[in-house]
Amino acid sequence: MGDRIYSIDALRIVAMVFIVMIHTDPFAGLSRAGNAVTFVIKTTGRFAVPFFFVTSGYFFALKAADGDPAAYVSARVASLGSIYVFGLLLCAPTFLAGRLARATVEGRSLTATTTESLAEFVDPLDLLYYGTSVSEILWFLPALLFSLLLVALFIRLDAASYVLPVAATFHVVGLLGSTYTMVVDVPFEIRDALFFGFFYTSLGYTIRTRRWEPSADHGRLLAGLVVVFAVLQLVEFYVLGYLLAGEAFGASVYAPSYGIATALLTASLFLFLLSRPRLGVDTPLPSWGIYAVGIYVVHPAVFALIRAGRDVVETMGYPISETIIWHLLLTPTLFVVSWLGYLAADRLRVIEIGGTHWPGGPWLRAIRSG
Repeated sequence: MGDRIYSIDALRIVAMVFIVMIHTDPFAGLSRAGNAVTFVIKTTGRFAVPFFFVTSGYFFALKAADGDPAAYVSARVASLGSIYVFGLLLCAPTFLAGRLARATVEGRSLTATTTESLAEFVDPLDLLYYGTSVSEILWFLPALLFSLLLVALFIRLDAASYVLPVAATFHVVGLLGSTYTMVVDVPFEIRDALFFGFFYTSLGYTIRTRRWEPSADHGRLLAGLVVVFAVLQLVEFYVLGYLLAGEAFGASVYAPSYGIATALLTASLFLFLLSRPRLGVDTPLPSWGIYAVGIYVVHPAVFALIRAGRDVVETMGYPISETIIWHLLLTPTLFVVSWLGYLAADRLRVIEIGGTHWPGGPWLRAIRSG
């Protein structure tokens, strides 16, 4: 399949919309019905982050087959590392300003708040591996980087045929440590490369290397499986979050990171997209897919600014977060402003959309070229 896969490019931007909604919690707290809607949105959208891991693994296999795997991995490490640094430089001052503002309101020491925040921002393990030292949202970038390195290691050891079963084993541990905690208590962080991203990246890699790409004849079957597994995921999380907990549906929002059905949903959805490579070709969605990673990296800082503005308004006696208008406008506002911020960074030559994201690199080159 050497031609462009428009369906995958189109779903990139759709998946990004779901990621933003997962973070904004639309309608949560308005009522039990609002909580129920939020649960459905967050649960349905759980395919989004795994989809990006699977896509990366698939194209890694595609590029590795046509050239030097080490060269491709090096390029991806540079790209992911650069955009991670760009995200950190956006989030760190924004998040620090928010903490200082709260410290001022609460009468705490600004010096102590600054010192504690900076120490937290540069914690080696959280900064370099987990990706949560500044913003938990940025965890995806180092997780993908290390996931690709793990797959590359198996290729280097001539053990690529074992990568998926090994990764699946680690992922089972991850499930036990996050969603199925009633079975066993896993005493360490599992939303990372080893226990999460590695599995989905190796799944995408294996789909390509094992030639599991379906023909168009399987499209309807796969579409049906997508619906079945989406419903199964809702049932899985309903049972875990409400039925087993003895809690009424909608009394709160149960939102685990992923479950067993998440893997089934993600795999069937990705295979469906491969069976319909031209899906979305007549829409703007495939061309918008290039902005997905930029929106992802910019939106934590924008979200922090929006929440800071909300807090100021609410301290004045206007509880806007309890209004339906706030919940209807928050997600599209965050998405559009993040997109515009990414475009502005490109226009100012701070980054290059679709190219390098090392802060200042394009700008410096533009200055030198006159």
